[in-house]
Amino acid sequence: MTLDPAVAAVRLGVRRTLGELPPVPDDVQRVVVVACSGGADSLSLLAATVFEARASGDRVVGATVDHGLQEGSREQAARVLEQMRALGVDETYGVAVTVEGAGRGPEAAAREARYAVLAQVADRVGASAILLGHTLDDQAETVLMGLARGSGGRSIAGMRRGFDLYRRPLLDVRRAQTEAACRAEGIDFWSDPHNVDPRFLRARVRRDVLPVLERELGPGVAETLARTADSLRTDMEALDELAENHLESATPLTASALGALPTAVRRRVLRLAALRAGALDAELSHSHVVGMEQLVTGWRGQRWIDLPGHLRALRRDGTVLFEPAPSRPNAD
Repeated sequence: MTLDPAVAAVRLGVRRTLGELPPVPDDVQRVVVVACSGGADSLSLLAATVFEARASGDRVVGATVDHGLQEGSREQAARVLEQMRALGVDETYGVAVTVEGAGRGPEAAAREARYAVLAQVADRVGASAILLGHTLDDQAETVLMGLARGSGGRSIAGMRRGFDLYRRPLLDVRRAQTEAACRAEGIDFWSDPHNVDPRFLRARVRRDVLPVLERELGPGVAETLARTADSLRTDMEALDELAENHLESATPLTASALGALPTAVRRRVLRLAALRAGALDAELSHSHVVGMEQLVTGWRGQRWIDLPGHLRALRRDGTVLFEPAPSRPNAD
């Protein structure tokens, strides 16, 4: 019997990822956690991981997070747990969280809560990796949203294939392939209403923007955007490493030392310093970074630069500092 091409594509992505993980001692069984929402992407990923683990000898742990943001979310989470068991995982975790936006918006807050849970599960089971079901389509959408924010080369470098324990095996796989893989294996997947809700930017990009680009520019736009992200990622990571090295060695963060850096590195140092001080990554735009840079290269006695996350960047005695913005008094 011929293997369905979509199933083969998903399995290949997982096989490559598992093959790149660091080895464990012979007397230790490697553990991988698979994040599963019940959608086609994560269920096809889970099924492929269970299949590939038979050859690699890995222990597969499935984890689902109930964000409580939709009616019936508890029932959906329970259903996902049953699906994970039916697909043959060795262990399952289902965790309910309370999502608090705190000015970040529901998407960013839910993502932060989800990653926190996954990290806790991985720590508990001693996992070597956490597999995420982001696809090539997700990558293309991320690139477009980044371009809309105007955050430079970083915006078109897209999502990383791996960072810390996290791995994305399906970044070369289309969303339509994950759906086809589920259908081929008889897996009933859930379609998240938030994915088509126009309140969310990603949903609008998915429903409206990408189809227009495909129609006007021709097919293959998503693949082109994803390839562009891949080609720039190596350059971005090299520049980021230079910025991190400078930030680690520069105490305090003097304007003179920052002014001596190449522009690309200087801006990354300032951005990274702002994030470490508590600025919101999803809302820190190119204009914020340029504003901080003016404290170094265009100093005219500016008082401060307001940053997302109730934070200010300012220059004092030749040093760039970050301080909490004062609370506004409540109006009577």
